Amino acid sequence: MPVIDKLFKHRGVIWLLIIVNFLGTIYGYIWYGNQLAFTAENYPAWLLPFVPDSPTASLFFTVSLLLMLYPPKGLKGTLVRELIEALAVVTSVKYGIWAVSMIFAGGYQGDTVSWQDWMLVVSHSGMAVEALIYARFFSFRRMLPLAVLWTLANDMVDYSVGIYPWLPSELDDDILKVQNFTILLTLLSAAAAWVFGSKARAAHPLQRAGMRR
Repeated sequence: MPVIDKLFKHRGVIWLLIIVNFLGTIYGYIWYGNQLAFTAENYPAWLLPFVPDSPTASLFFTVSLLLMLYPPKGLKGTLVRELIEALAVVTSVKYGIWAVSMIFAGGYQGDTVSWQDWMLVVSHSGMAVEALIYARFFSFRRMLPLAVLWTLANDMVDYSVGIYPWLPSELDDDILKVQNFTILLTLLSAAAAWVFGSKARAAHPLQRAGMRR
């Protein structure tokens, strides 16, 4: 759909998404503030980067959009860009779906779904959708295995140490099921990234096709 592609590659649209995602990233880290403080007091400091999953995913996506506008030069810069893009797509799809699933799973078991929860449903659904839309404009396939390994490592740390995102109390007796769902979702998100991702590697898609200003 050339018209739709031109819309999403328009610099104004990209800048709008950068601003929205950046603000969402800041809000996400604030949202995790209590858990970060708790982790800092009770766990080794090196575990802190593994705590805020969703805002880190949106940070990867924000940086990926910036790199669409200002693609780095050279092999090293290209590889770094592709790794960030791969992490952006895999983690945004995964944690977007994961957060919505946990909210509805908690609500199904009796938790109150508040207006804040509905706000999170909308924002996290948007994370997954925008990642799949822009996946075809990225060139990350050769770095996808590294992104999957990182995300699986994050899963292992979260559930082996116990620093997974705080869940509704109604799900406290379902941690093993949540863990298995989380790992499966990592694999499914990687598969979606491969299917939706661009096959091109040599040049950035916006460099090949041109970008509206």
